[in-house]
Amino acid sequence: MGILATLTAMGLPHGAVAAPMARVIETGIISHQPEYYHGWPTVARQANGELWVTWSGGREAHVCPFGQVHAMTSRDDGMTWTWPRVLLDSATDDRDSGVIETAKGTLLVTTFTSLAYEPYLKKKTIFSELTSKGWATVAMTPAEFARWNACHLRLGDADREADVGQWLIRSTDGGKTWSVRSPTIVGSPHGPIQLRDGRLLYAGKELWTKEKKIGVCESTDDGQTWHWLAGIPTRAGDDATKGYHELHAVETGDGRLLVHIRNHSKANAGETLQSESDDGGKTWGEPHPIGVWGLPSHLLRLRDGRLLMTYGHRRPPFGNQARVSADNGKTWGEALLISGDGMNGDLGYPSTVELSDGSLLTIWYEQMKPPARAVLRQARWTLVESGGGKP
Repeated sequence: MGILATLTAMGLPHGAVAAPMARVIETGIISHQPEYYHGWPTVARQANGELWVTWSGGREAHVCPFGQVHAMTSRDDGMTWTWPRVLLDSATDDRDSGVIETAKGTLLVTTFTSLAYEPYLKKKTIFSELTSKGWATVAMTPAEFARWNACHLRLGDADREADVGQWLIRSTDGGKTWSVRSPTIVGSPHGPIQLRDGRLLYAGKELWTKEKKIGVCESTDDGQTWHWLAGIPTRAGDDATKGYHELHAVETGDGRLLVHIRNHSKANAGETLQSESDDGGKTWGEPHPIGVWGLPSHLLRLRDGRLLMTYGHRRPPFGNQARVSADNGKTWGEALLISGDGMNGDLGYPSTVELSDGSLLTIWYEQMKPPARAVLRQARWTLVESGGGKP
């Protein structure tokens, strides 16, 4: 059954059309394997209308050594989804996953490998849930420790350290076969974007270098290789190495580039910061707050030219929200509620596609009530004008 999200009107420039509201048509769980913890998905729509969603699957917990890159597809606008397939399974934890189709029809899937589970293995504890005071942990059972340790010992210490990185796999045949993984310079949950001039732009962070630079890379060969394009400056008083994370970009209708940044600096902690480029990504302005508490942001330019950002909201109402910009990102409207029935803050990372009929499909991950593990959820919804009509 559909629900109507109660929303406040969005402040638009003088003379603009009526502020949009969100009408949620339906929500549901789309993951097929409740025995696994599903994390950090991205959804993309191909030119032929087929949907792809990729995520970190095969997991036992929010942090564990078992993560793999999983994928499902839908040919009916998300009404049904295929059984998951494993696209990548490295010898360390594969976390997050972005997916896009390039202008040449190539599918790109991104991920990164991590050893974040090691401190928990040493302490023999497992992430339990995200509370208002932080992550709660529980003691491992002997069987859990044996599984974790066996997975951990697939590589020796030196090889394990060498295996961490940011990665990309490519498919040039519609997802039937995939390349070996190749390195990217930065990592970010939702991966790169396609620009109108043919380049691919990847806004992100160096995860495993000492510098941990924040900026953008580009590819001019359909994602086969990447090179550093430009850094994004640090706002006065911030520590970007510790405070800036999980970027995503969009190209606006007037040709500018916007990047959203998950911010954990003291100023505006937990908010989204925005940086802009007017020269194709060669230089960037200082990040600034846009009045949005929530993270991380996924950006989409709608067919009518407006921009849509969707983001997780890890405080009451726990769930996912969206905002619209009708002026190419200069201002953002008030929050539109996509979901608000979450149990705790272990949720989010929503991404959105626009379907052929103009409706929107948003997919995120969410921890359900124990003993269930995190699942993939989706919402189909529409933007309607405050008077009730279609956009």
